Amino acid sequence: MGPSGCGKTTLMHILGLLQPPDLDSDPPPHITIGDRDAATMPDRERTRMRARTMGFVFQAFNLVPTLTAIENVSLAAEYAGSSRSKAMDAGRTTLDWVGLADRADHRPSELSGGEQQRVAIARALVNEPELLLADEPSGNLDSASTAEVLELLRHFNQERGQTIVLVTHDPTVGAACTRVHSMLDGAFLQDE
Repeated sequence: MGPSGCGKTTLMHILGLLQPPDLDSDPPPHITIGDRDAATMPDRERTRMRARTMGFVFQAFNLVPTLTAIENVSLAAEYAGSSRSKAMDAGRTTLDWVGLADRADHRPSELSGGEQQRVAIARALVNEPELLLADEPSGNLDSASTAEVLELLRHFNQERGQTIVLVTHDPTVGAACTRVHSMLDGAFLQDE
């Protein structure tokens, strides 16, 4: 948690293997996932690891506007190597997890902001990743939709053992988390 510009998104990009850490620092950085040091892993292996072990939820939803909810969700499963039919089955199941099975054939423009974010969460969860990274997942939502999204994330953490790293500048969202690490100017300040 921290103000805009403090390094939260950069940290998320490094944890999500989207951006390499500064390898010239002393001591050199390590990002251990399983038994592998992902900081020095080749791009192709990082891409494969991201697709199979991580899910991403972004503030801006990042849904493909021409695809339906089910197609947006199943696309992530296809990227991870599932066949089209298995990806569609997984997409249906995951949309049901987030309460949107009845909206599967709707395009993003036909969904509310809260529904779009739940589709984005389903897309992040379709491969049942070990790690879910959420970058300001309620930043574009009203308070009721924010409460829904936080409840969904809490459910996946508590009921399914999903590890979730969420970044926010919103104290209300921070208060809903089980552990808060505060950041300022690219550094951690304290544990709460």
